Amino acid sequence: MEANLRWVALTAVAPVAWGATYFVTHAFLPADRPLYGAALRALPAGLVLLALCRRRPHGAWWWRSAVLGLLNMSVFFVLVYAASQLLPTSIASTVMALSPLTMMLIAWPLVSERPRSPHLAGAAIGLVGVCLMLLTGARTASVPGVLASATALLVSSFGHILAKRWSAGTDVLASTAWQLTAGGLFLLPVAAAVEGPLPAPSLPALLAFAYVSLIATALAFVAWFTGLRHLPAGTVGLIGLLNPVTGVLLGTAVAGETLTAQQVGGLVLVLTGVVLGRPARHRAATPTGTELLSKPLRPSP
Repeated sequence: MEANLRWVALTAVAPVAWGATYFVTHAFLPADRPLYGAALRALPAGLVLLALCRRRPHGAWWWRSAVLGLLNMSVFFVLVYAASQLLPTSIASTVMALSPLTMMLIAWPLVSERPRSPHLAGAAIGLVGVCLMLLTGARTASVPGVLASATALLVSSFGHILAKRWSAGTDVLASTAWQLTAGGLFLLPVAAAVEGPLPAPSLPALLAFAYVSLIATALAFVAWFTGLRHLPAGTVGLIGLLNPVTGVLLGTAVAGETLTAQQVGGLVLVLTGVVLGRPARHRAATPTGTELLSKPLRPSP
């Protein structure tokens, strides 16, 4: 049980880091460069992780890296950027709060993880909590924005479970590096062709890119994929609900916003949903895969 709690704590790094990404992106990054924004989020993160693991793909991982990089990084990052520009944060986050349920349903046929009753209950309670926290007034929702957010939800859920299915016996750091590098390489020429030359970024923009790429992408995705390897998909999906919680608390701390009684109630419900998704006591950590940064790496073929 202690080992499972350790993986839960590590996995939680990802949604907490992602919770600050929306604020950083809107405050410091250019709003009219979604393709460059996605490319500069993925590629530097992938190259840093490659420098750490010093391994290249082998065998089937050449095409697997391309598929996962396209789903989890290229398409997902662009759709999230588009949704954040077209929708209020509250609506975009509420749509993405369906991810625990979506991940459970996709994990059932792909990795034979049947949804457990506590996970389903946690997903329902967590979704209600997110709605209470974020849907606090009349907001306008654009149809393209909702479609972008919903597509991002489906693409990422499928891509994450596919990564879980393919990850056995492969180092998490290396597979994450390959996905991010492939995703960035897909995006960079498209960004150059569609958005033209990238203007020189300001110092605040450079620092924001550093946070988004190194913390909210490199570190966060290594933590997330490690969690998917050692925990049920339902548990990992529910941990992801900490993303909107972080966003609300960040708004309170940075923007001086005040939590209403409704938001506090929603926060309690979200945390209740996360707790319901904790690993069962009789379940041991998944034996397949490697410990994060702990096992010796095999030389590249």
